[in-house]
Amino acid sequence: MNDWYIYTGGNPSEEKIKKLPTAPRWRQFKPKFIQDNSQDEKSDLSWDEIRGMRFESGDEEKRMINAALYLRRPLLITGNPGIGKSSLAYSVAYELKLGKVLHWPITTKSTIQEGLYQYDAIGRLQDIQIERLKNPNEKIDPPDIGQYIRLGPLGSALLESKHKLPRVILIDEIDKSDIDLPNDLLNIFEEGSFEIPELSRVKQKQERFLVFSHDRQKRVPVYNGRVLCEEFPLILMTSNAERELPSPFLRRCLRLEIEEPDLEKLSKIVESHFGEGEQIQNAKLIKTFFDLRKKGSLATDQLLNAIYMTTKDVDLKGDVNILRDTLFKYLSTEGAI
Repeated sequence: MNDWYIYTGGNPSEEKIKKLPTAPRWRQFKPKFIQDNSQDEKSDLSWDEIRGMRFESGDEEKRMINAALYLRRPLLITGNPGIGKSSLAYSVAYELKLGKVLHWPITTKSTIQEGLYQYDAIGRLQDIQIERLKNPNEKIDPPDIGQYIRLGPLGSALLESKHKLPRVILIDEIDKSDIDLPNDLLNIFEEGSFEIPELSRVKQKQERFLVFSHDRQKRVPVYNGRVLCEEFPLILMTSNAERELPSPFLRRCLRLEIEEPDLEKLSKIVESHFGEGEQIQNAKLIKTFFDLRKKGSLATDQLLNAIYMTTKDVDLKGDVNILRDTLFKYLSTEGAI
């Protein structure tokens, strides 16, 4: 039996799980501190900030992000799975201090309504009925409709972009969407606004409504039933090219294809996750990964997983090569180790 095994298929013991080392940094979902190598001191950072800080931008990424900022245009990012398309959004938000990234993960069931806002009509009706039961002899006025409206990630990105500071929104895997969603986004991209009909119908009685932001951390004002952005948000959309997107949609986007990282960039990525000097210690493993990637699709996090398991706090002994090869399995059926 290998000493590094925690689960052994044997007798139960509470002591076994205590052998588990600290999780890899990229799998710490609520990290309290990280080591800031540039300042040699500990600092409080959110997970979004950690993710943004560790992303290594190439020249083309920098060029196209700046073009999107200047032109106020959405940026469509393509590239192989696991290459860091999503992390680019967190890198921009971290460097430019633009706040928390608004994240909209797309599925085949995603709709434009989901991205813009949600209205809890049933919840409002239930609250009215409860009040009437409590006070059967009194006239009950309907509760403020604004407290039953919650902006979606795209709605929040539009409304909360103010004072020349755009919000960053990540629309993840747009190519997984229903065929209608890209076309539904066109008008939003062009107008930078949308209507909330539930508020528009009563704007004669009330011009200003307070609705919930996407994360429900605050309530934000909507006037005359219409959300209109002051500063167009930085919209980053990722795609794994699972299907073709409509030409009118592509025409309104800038496009960026992220290339596979070369040896130098892979070394920087390893250093950003494991600390200074680790890229030298793991140069052979990085080179192995780089050579294998020429034959098939591999994601960078597979390299990080292999480095953690083969060099960090775990004595694998004779299982090193077996586990490395398992972690370096290709993402597609093409190629073999």
